[in-house]
Amino acid sequence: MYNFLLPDEYVNSVLDITPEKLQQQGIRGIITDLDNTLVEWDRADATDELVKWFESMREAGIRIIIASNNNEERVKHFAEPHGIPFIHRAKKPLGGAYYAALVQLRLRRHEVVMLGDQLLTDVMGAKRQKLYTILVRPVAQSDGLVTKFNRFVERRVFNDLKRKGMKTW
Repeated sequence: MYNFLLPDEYVNSVLDITPEKLQQQGIRGIITDLDNTLVEWDRADATDELVKWFESMREAGIRIIIASNNNEERVKHFAEPHGIPFIHRAKKPLGGAYYAALVQLRLRRHEVVMLGDQLLTDVMGAKRQKLYTILVRPVAQSDGLVTKFNRFVERRVFNDLKRKGMKTW
C-alpha cells in the first residue's frame, strides 16, 4: 500500500550523505529539494557546512540539481552562488521536474538519488519515476501551510508503519 511513500533510506541530515557512499552505490547525481531539506524554509542562504558538502560532492564528480516547488526568486537566490542548476515551481510529485532534472544532469535513473524531506512530494514523486530516494529529517520544525497538511498525513503514515514494525526514523 505504501510502496510510493516508502523511501529507500532515512538520514538525519544531508550532511550524513557522503560522496564515497553514493559512489559505492553507483550514484553520480543528486536531485534535491531545497526547503527543509538543505536549509530551513525561511533561510535565504546555505550554511557554511552545506557549502562544504556541495564542494565535496563536486570534487567527487557528483552532480547536483535542486528541484523545488518554491518560486524562481527563492530558488535562484539560493542556488546561483553555488553554481547549482535548479528547477523552480517543480510541481512535485508530478513527474515533469524529475525528468527535466535527469536530462539536465545527463544521467540515467539508476545513477541518481532524490533527497527530500516530504513523503507526499519528494519521495512519492521520485518513486513514481523509479529513482532511489533518501528521506531527510526536516531541518526546521515549522512549515508553510501546505506542508503542514503534508506533515499531518506523514505522521499518520509513519505511525501505521511503526505499528507494522517497519523502519522509519
